[in-house]
This record gives sequence, C-alpha cells and structure tokens, in this order.
Amino acid sequence: MNAATERMLVAGPAGNIDVAVDRPAGAPAGIALIAHPHPLHGGTRDNKVVQTLARALVQLGFVCWRPNFRGVEDSDGSHDEGIGETDDMLAVLAHARAHASIQGLGHAPVALAGFSFGCFVQTRVAAQLQARGEPAPRMALVGPAASRFALEPATADTLVVHGEMDDVVPLQSVLDWARPQELPVVVVPGADHFFHRRLPLLKRLVLRWMADAASGPAGPNDYNPD
Repeated sequence: MNAATERMLVAGPAGNIDVAVDRPAGAPAGIALIAHPHPLHGGTRDNKVVQTLARALVQLGFVCWRPNFRGVEDSDGSHDEGIGETDDMLAVLAHARAHASIQGLGHAPVALAGFSFGCFVQTRVAAQLQARGEPAPRMALVGPAASRFALEPATADTLVVHGEMDDVVPLQSVLDWARPQELPVVVVPGADHFFHRRLPLLKRLVLRWMADAASGPAGPNDYNPD
C-alpha cells in the first residue's frame, strides 16, 4: 500500500498465511485486522475497499494486518466457507499481539474491519473473542454480505456502512440483519457494492467513527504503552 507496508508469512492452521502489514509513521496506537471479500470471486487483501479501510486506520495510528484468505496468492490451503478463514484471522491476530508485546506495546487495543464476505468472517472472529473474554473494542463492517452468509450479531458501537445501490448484497438484507439488534446502518446514497467513486467518503466515515470511539473508554487515544 505504501513504503511502510511489509509482507510476511504467518503460520496458521492450514499452513502459511500471506499477510501485508501497514505501519503508521508515528508510535502505534493499536492493532487493526482487516478481512477482504470472497476469494472465489476475486477478493484479495489489495481490494480497494480493504485498502481504504487500512489507510484510514493507519492514519489513526493503527498497525494494520491484511491477510490473504486461504488459497489466495501465497496463503496455503483452500476456501473453507468462512470457518477456516476465521481460525486464520485469529492466528494472525495472535501473531500481531505477540509482535506488539515484543515492541513493548502491552495490551494494544484491537479494531476489526471487513468488506463483504470479510464482514461475515469478522463477526465470527468477534464472537470467538467475546467468548474468550477478550472482546475487540471496535469493528467496522462495509458492505456486509448479509444476504449470502449468516452474520453473527454485532456490538452496538459497530460501524456498518452499505451502498444504497448495492446490487450484490441488497440493502434490505442488511437492514433485516441489523433491525433485531437495533444496530444503525450508514447508507451511502448512490453507492454500489464496491463504493466506486465513494471511497474518499468511506474513509471519512471510518475516521469520524474512530474519532467518536476515541472519546469513549475503549478508544485508541485511551491506550498508554507499557
């Protein structure tokens, strides 16, 4: 993504996971884990929406970890309908946390972000972290594929962004998923599934959401390195 992007292989349950790590210019404020769209439909960590999420979070000081799902580029294994992908994301997160600890960052706050199929995976990751008693403070879901996968419930402060004109995942399916949770959905007028010509607006939405989050108890500005 930029000169500060590093590529590495992280050991996972099915073999190596091909990961790009985007680092902020200054001192890190936390860890962000970003999940890309469906790998069988051309989704990779270099998807433009994924990179937009990374740019926003890097600007806020997060070290962004962008894994390729199984079978994409140098990631081992094959597509596992989101089950193995969840395990892989958790493995990358564990590696990221260990790396942060080595750098003296202690318990750095975690932000989860995903696009389309990646939202399905991230809701599963969030549910498993919650079950372990270590919930991720923040989650951003863009174009969640609610019409195609059974997304887990999200926390009340999750950012959900969807395009009004999305012809891949109908807006109504996202509203139907969000309604029982009383979860707000930010609808971008005129936007399609891939947010063509709306990526700068998407970045601003993420920056604004994180700025609001930072004023609460779980925001990245509340983190003081050990």
